[in-house]
Amino acid sequence: MRRRARRVHAHPPGLLTVRGVERILGAYLVRRLLVNVLVFFLITIAIFGLVHKTPGDPIAMQVPADQLNSGSAEFIAQKRHELGLDQSVVVQYWHWLLNALHGDLGYSLLNGRAVTEVLGERIGPTVELMGVALVISLLVAIPLGIAAARRRNTVVDYSATVVSLGSVSIPVFFVALIAIYLFTLKLQWLPSSGISDPTAPSLLDTVRHLVLPALILGFGNSGPFMRYVRSSMITELQADYVRTAEAKGAPPRRVVLRHAFRNSLIPLLTVVASSVPQLLAGAVVIEQVFAWPGMGQLAVSSVNQHDYSVIIGFALLIAILVLLSNLLADVLYTLVDPRVRLR
Repeated sequence: MRRRARRVHAHPPGLLTVRGVERILGAYLVRRLLVNVLVFFLITIAIFGLVHKTPGDPIAMQVPADQLNSGSAEFIAQKRHELGLDQSVVVQYWHWLLNALHGDLGYSLLNGRAVTEVLGERIGPTVELMGVALVISLLVAIPLGIAAARRRNTVVDYSATVVSLGSVSIPVFFVALIAIYLFTLKLQWLPSSGISDPTAPSLLDTVRHLVLPALILGFGNSGPFMRYVRSSMITELQADYVRTAEAKGAPPRRVVLRHAFRNSLIPLLTVVASSVPQLLAGAVVIEQVFAWPGMGQLAVSSVNQHDYSVIIGFALLIAILVLLSNLLADVLYTLVDPRVRLR
């Protein structure tokens, strides 16, 4: 009897199944998370050492200058002993690390509140400001970058370049002061401080308080995005597949948005992920100018008053945000461009 040959369904070489992609992605995430844990551990050592080596004594700053006498010196020494500040930096770091692993980042040296509680109150307004500013940056940068690439070396291209250079070169605090003078003092359209009116809080009032700081912060970060979009789009528009799509009669909008722009997203994702520190640095300045009650304002006051625990908690939160944003950008690569394989 003849045996029927079994038909083997083999996948073409180089083509991954859904299960294979999930397995590779899972292994990649595990490796990256392990590397990020190691990097985060090294960051904690660097931050803790640098903060405790800064000149100044947070306990002495709590005593008025006209009351610094022998009694105050004894009080300062006793307080430093109670807080463990008279121990070596290595011993202090070890105690802090053990507590941090249990979710305890210590207490503020100024008001005695838990650092997690203080940061929890301030992280919401900062994330709100940064998120809206990032969306505004992309809404400004992507259309300008595409238009500049499609009309290279024309008035549109030159105008977009001027806008990009202006957003990079003009300090955000200078733009903020001009905006406050124009829209608050002269026209009286928008408020210039706070997150809402405590006497009449509402969604519309919150949006009105958010408009100026978010627009200024978003415009200040749109320049690099626009330049990357323009550069990537110029490269993609000159590729063979674009000419092939045009020769087949594909509409120009579809060629630009569905083909060229999608393939140019990888450099943009990279720069967006790496822009988190710049966004936060700009948010620190904007929060000071507009009295926005976020982490930036808290960080500045903590640095001025040498509040070690709050400074360390703030820096670690930024480190976590940067590491996660870079990891998210790597994962998004595979969604934007199927040719990218995570290894």
